[in-house]
Amino acid sequence: MDFPDRQHLCAPGLLVIDITAADEATAHAAMATLDRLWATSGPRPVHRTPGQAGVQARLYVDLHRRPDEDTALQDLVQEIRG
Repeated sequence: MDFPDRQHLCAPGLLVIDITAADEATAHAAMATLDRLWATSGPRPVHRTPGQAGVQARLYVDLHRRPDEDTALQDLVQEIRG
């Protein structure tokens, strides 16, 4: 993946996370989990690079903004319990 643009890293608390996973479902699950913890760019397109294992996606995160913590925790517990 290319290096992130300066605009995505213009202040403390902003992250660019490159995700590499075995398959699309795992990559989307990782993005959904991060989305429950912080404000993110949301589900992103997943792509494959010829000759490399797995799939890749890039997620933009703002650590200063969080979703409603009670709702996020309840959703996470619900997911764990199945």
